[in-house]
Formats: sequence, structure tokens, C-alpha cells
Amino acid sequence: MFKEFKDFISRGNVMDLAVGVIMGAAFTAIVQSLVSNLVNPLIGLFLGKIDLSNLAFKVGDATFKYGSFIESIINFIIIAFVVFLIVKAMNKIIKKREEEPVEEDTKEDEMVMYLKKISDALDEKNK
Repeated sequence: MFKEFKDFISRGNVMDLAVGVIMGAAFTAIVQSLVSNLVNPLIGLFLGKIDLSNLAFKVGDATFKYGSFIESIINFIIIAFVVFLIVKAMNKIIKKREEEPVEEDTKEDEMVMYLKKISDALDEKNK
């Protein structure tokens, strides 16, 4: 069972996924900082309030923090846009790679041609 787990964990796609999750968590922290420290104050200038996370309303005993929800939406839009740009760039690279003409080995082709000529000449001689 330990060997199976070791084989599973050492597969390439599992490691790629782990790296992706770690990078995603780090990127999310950067985006949250961007939204909290730059975007929200900018939006706050227009709304008259600097901190959007404190925007809330009460109904009875329930408090609805719609400012935090707005921050989460902004975070999502920024992350989704960056992922879109990454996927678009990767698709462009893959498409360009597929369109590149495959260089054929002309030396090998020439050698095959000469060997065929020799073979044909030997066949003619043996007839």
C-alpha cells in the first residue's frame, strides 16, 4: 500500500497540481492585497468611504456585510481575468508550435535515395 501511495504521489500530474495549488494560493494573496490596498480605496473615493469591507446593513439581529461580498467579487474578476490571459497566451504558444513546419532530415532522405539507386543498380546487374 505504501508503494502504491508513493507511485501515486510521485506521478507528474499530481506534482503539477500541487505546484498549481501553491501558486494559486500565493497569487490569491497578492490579488487580495491589490484589492484591499489599491482597488477598494479607489472605489471608496467615489463612494465616500475608504473601506468597503465595513459596508453592511442590519435587518433585525442579522448583519449583511455586502462590502466584503463586493471585495470577493472584485478578487474573483481579477483572478479570472489573469487566468484568461494565461490560457490565451498558452493557446497562442500551442497554436504557433503546431503551425511550425517540421524540418525533415534531408541528409537521411538523400542517403535513402542513394541506397535505393545502388539497390536498383544491383538488381539490374543481377538480372
